[in-house]
Amino acid sequence: MPRYEYRCRACGDTFELTRPMEQSAAPARCPDGHDDTVKLLSTVSVAGRASSAARPPASGGCCGGACGC
Repeated sequence: MPRYEYRCRACGDTFELTRPMEQSAAPARCPDGHDDTVKLLSTVSVAGRASSAARPPASGGCCGGACGC
């Protein structure tokens, strides 16, 4: 289930809620009970190595190497 980050405009607290995507636009109450909150734009970071299929061939030149074209 996705996590959404919110900021309370009344107290400035930033908090997260885990909720279904269908409820992502629903109002969120801050932990201190304030209703004036805004959903923050979050970024996603994925780490890892690219597979060899995603890399260009190691040989150079047009047509993949020593074809002389």
